[in-house]
Amino acid sequence: MGETQSDQEDRTAKPPGTAEKPPGSAGRHPGRRALLIGGAVAAVGTAVLARDELSRLWWRVPGVEKPRTPGAVDFPGATWVAASSANYRRADRPDDYAIDRVVIHVTQGSYASAVKAFQDPGHQAAAHYIVRQRGDITQMIRELDVAFHAGTRSYNERSVGIEHEGFVERKSSFTDVMYTNSARLTAEICRRYGIPVDREHVIGHVEVPGTDHTDPGRYWDWDRYMTLVRRAHRTVA
Repeated sequence: MGETQSDQEDRTAKPPGTAEKPPGSAGRHPGRRALLIGGAVAAVGTAVLARDELSRLWWRVPGVEKPRTPGAVDFPGATWVAASSANYRRADRPDDYAIDRVVIHVTQGSYASAVKAFQDPGHQAAAHYIVRQRGDITQMIRELDVAFHAGTRSYNERSVGIEHEGFVERKSSFTDVMYTNSARLTAEICRRYGIPVDREHVIGHVEVPGTDHTDPGRYWDWDRYMTLVRRAHRTVA
C-alpha cells in the first residue's frame, strides 16, 4: 500500500527580517533609473524561475480549469469511488507531469479496508486504482492527478498506482482474474501515455528508489503478469 506520509509540497523559506539602514542613509532614496533597472532584472529573474511552476498551475486560474465530469473513470468498466482529496494533489497530467511508470502495489488487507484508508484524510496516501481478487476494478483518483502512493514526490508525479487486494505472503491472494484484469488496465495505461511495456516502466512498489515497502512481494508472478500485459497491449484498440 502507499506510504503513510503524503507527498508534501515544497515550502519556501520564511522571508528574512528587514536589514538595518546604514549610518547616514536616513532620507536617501534610490534614483528612478536604479529602480527601473533593478526592477527589470528582478522581473526577468522571477519570470525565468517561475515559468515552469506557472505552466503547472494554469488550471488554477478562474475559468481556465480543465473540465471534469464527476464520477468519470479513465478505464472503461471501472467503478468510481472517490478518495479523500487529502490523499492526492490535483494536477493536469500528462500536460504538467509526464507519465512514464505504472507502480504495482498490494493492499496488505481487504478491499474494504483499502477503500476506507484511501477515504481517510489522515491516511495521507492512496492509489489511483484497486483491483479486487474477484477482478473488479475501482478507480479512486483520476489519472490526471498526482496520487500519494509511491513514497517519493518524483515517482508520484510520473506514475499511475495500482493496488491489488491481498497480502504479500499469501500466494492465493493473486487470482487468475486479478492478473488478467490488472494486465488489461496496465496495458491501457501504457498505450494511453506511450509507456514501454517492460519491467523498467512497469515496476513494483519495492522498486521505487528510497522506499521501505516490499510489495508486491515474492509471490507476485512477474513473468506471467508481463506476458498478459504485452498480450493485452497488442489487442488494445
